[in-house]
Formats: sequence, C-alpha cells, structure tokens
Amino acid sequence: MIPFVASLDDVTDQLIGVFREPRILIGIPLALLGAVFMSFGALYQHRGVQKVERLTNSSGSAGLNGSQLLSLLKRPSWVAGTIMLGLAIVCQLAALTFAPLILVQPLGAISLVITTLLNARITGVKPTKRSVRSIILCVGGILAFVTVAALVATEEPIDQAQLITILALLAGVLLISGAVWMLVRKGAKPLFYIAASGIIYGFVATLAKVVISRIQNGDFEWLTLLCLVGLITATAVGAYFVQTAYSVGPPDLVIAGLTVIDPIVAVIIGIAILREAATAPLPAFVGFVVAGAIAVYGVTSLARNHPQVVLDSQQLPIPRGSKGKRLDD
Repeated sequence: MIPFVASLDDVTDQLIGVFREPRILIGIPLALLGAVFMSFGALYQHRGVQKVERLTNSSGSAGLNGSQLLSLLKRPSWVAGTIMLGLAIVCQLAALTFAPLILVQPLGAISLVITTLLNARITGVKPTKRSVRSIILCVGGILAFVTVAALVATEEPIDQAQLITILALLAGVLLISGAVWMLVRKGAKPLFYIAASGIIYGFVATLAKVVISRIQNGDFEWLTLLCLVGLITATAVGAYFVQTAYSVGPPDLVIAGLTVIDPIVAVIIGIAILREAATAPLPAFVGFVVAGAIAVYGVTSLARNHPQVVLDSQQLPIPRGSKGKRLDD
C-alpha cells in the first residue's frame, strides 16, 4: 500500500498546470475570446482580398503586389478584419501574461469551428462529410494537445542563450521561407502559404511571450529590443503570406493551418528551448506527438477535401452569400 501512495505522490508532483498555477484559468477565456475575433477577422480579410482581386482583375496567388496591398487599405471589409485580428492579438497577449505558451496557443483551434460555420453560411457551400471529419481531427487533436499541456505546463526563467537560439532559428526560417517562395510562387498551393505563415507565427507567439515576460521583470535591454524587432519582422512576413493564402484558399482552410501549425511550432519551441514541460512525464510527450500528428493529418486532409478547393479545381462556379448572392463591401 505504501509504494502505491508514494507512486501517486510522484504523479501528483508532475501534474503542474492548473493544480499549482490557478491563474492559468484566467488565460483560457482570454484565449477563447481571441479565437472568436480571429474567426471574424479572417472572414473579413478574406472578403477584402477577394474584392481587390476582382477590382484589379489580377490574381494574388503568386504574391500580392504593392498596388494590391495599397488597395486593401481602402477596403472597409479588410480594414474591419484587420482591427478584429488586432483585438485577437491583444486577447492572446493578455492570455500569455497569465498562462504558459503551450496552453494558450492551441486554444485558437476553436476559431476553426466558428470560421467553418460562418464561411459555409456566406458562400452557400456546405461542408462535406470528409471536410467535417478533417475539421474534427484538427480540433480534436489540438484539444487533446491542450489537455496534456494544462496538466504539465509550467514557466521557467528565460536566459540569453535561449533567446539567441530562438532568434537564430527565426532568421533561418525567414530566409528559407523566402527562398522557397521565390522558387514556387507561380504554382504555389494554399498549403504552402498556410504552412509558411503557421511556422512563422509560431515564432511570433514565442517572441511575444518572451518580450512580455522580460518587460514584466523589468529586463528591457538590447536583447529584448532585438526580440521586439524579430517579432515585428516575423509578424509582417507572416501576415503577407496569410493575405496571399486568402487569394488561393478559403478562410477556414487558412485558419485550420494556422491554428494547428502555429501552436505545434510554438509548443516545440516551448518544450525544446524554453523548457515549459521540463517536469512532464514521458506519457505526456507521447500524448503531444500523437495529438499533434492527428491535428496535422486533419489539416492536410482538409486541404484535399475542402468543398471550395474541390469546386475551384474543377472550375465550377461558387455562389457567394447566404442566399447565393455575392457579398461586397
């Protein structure tokens, strides 16, 4: 009986998360509110990009040009979407002040469900059984990820070596993404832009957490400033890829990639570099791998089976609006 009690105590010692840090519970609703803003922001930005393409009579699939980017600033729908995404970022940053990165980041998956329902209503294109199954895999995988993270997540002090490692990795990601984009931009598929932006935004979330933590600790010096520069640069590059993704894919597919790839990258950084799961038992890491694999498979499956992607590939007309009418600004 005594060995069993000792074993139970060992397990309890490793369940950190909400059991030892109840303030995490404040971060969760803030992250969920951010997911709602993200859904509406994505839909409005997607509408703005589509409108600009129609007005300029040119596709942005190979990358939006300067004229198209300026035109976006004149589109009320795109501006409204940008404001909503700004509010989503504010909610996420606020959530990060209360909860670890590997818990807050994956909760954005809720926005996938909201975006899918809203997009189906707007376009009149109902989700198919395959696309619904893919969405369930995305959300189910990420929610399983969150469950594991909530039990084992903790925060550790971040040293200069860790920051330099993150910044070096980000520089490499930006260079590689740019090089690959130059090679494939003329025939790039939606999944490329989604994956590239998701990976970059994973670093954005990490740097945002770093900057917040250092400012809270009164540690604002040259390395913190460098992190801020990296944060702004990565945000701009990621945003460009996201806007281009809107021109080649439906908004819920874009959100699916971001809400799966983004948190997985952020969690890998959190585990491997920031040691946010330093005390987690081996089964937790197995859970991370299995849940992440399910979520990633869901994204790739949705990219193949999304009804709008299928209709576009067959060059069939897609009605716009809840009653088949085109929605304009």
